Amino acid sequence: MRLLLVRHGQTPTNVDYLLDTTVPGPGLTELGGQQAAALPAALADEDIEALYASTLVRTQLTAAPLAAARGLDVLVRDGIREVFAGDLEMLPGDSDHGALYMRTVFAWAAGDVDLRIPGGENGTEFLARYDAVIAEAAGTGAGTVALISHGAAIRTWTAARAHNIDVPFAAAHRLANTGTVILEGTPADGWKVLTWAGATVVPAGEAGPAGEAGAEESGPVGGGGQEH
Repeated sequence: MRLLLVRHGQTPTNVDYLLDTTVPGPGLTELGGQQAAALPAALADEDIEALYASTLVRTQLTAAPLAAARGLDVLVRDGIREVFAGDLEMLPGDSDHGALYMRTVFAWAAGDVDLRIPGGENGTEFLARYDAVIAEAAGTGAGTVALISHGAAIRTWTAARAHNIDVPFAAAHRLANTGTVILEGTPADGWKVLTWAGATVVPAGEAGPAGEAGAEESGPVGGGGQEH
């Protein structure tokens, strides 16, 4: 299966660099709406057969133009929502609070799944819910599936499950709004990252599973901000 993990369009709390993870969350900024509108053209070469979004409004708004263009229903699933920030909710992401949040989620990807975000979830809980939606998508028999999700969630799940990138790679490569990670594989056989935000991912030498991004290609990115 070809799996497209797409970060949502820009939100007001992205602009303000806040840890914003609760449902339903804010809508999109004007730029975020433009990013969502650009997705159908940006993904024109992808034969998307199923389209998922999280329970946060921003992913559903991002998915809507793509769904309309392809004649697809948006399947809303809680399992692909952002990593819950717990006691860190709405605190500045560009601070020690944000550093703690990201340090914790990347520790999960490295295997320390018992760590818990203060007042939030642990790695076992996060990976189980995200895996469940991926398994559902794989079970549809669709050749290509797009999931509109969230920056930290995408990077964490991909670093934990893809065999050709590692945590340092995921930590060093943030996803801009509507940035896309494309993978190939199955839940049973594992996953390989093909491209990360438009850049081809190739093995970093012969020593282990670390990846590195190749030359950047144009893509539907624009506008950064806190990844949630």
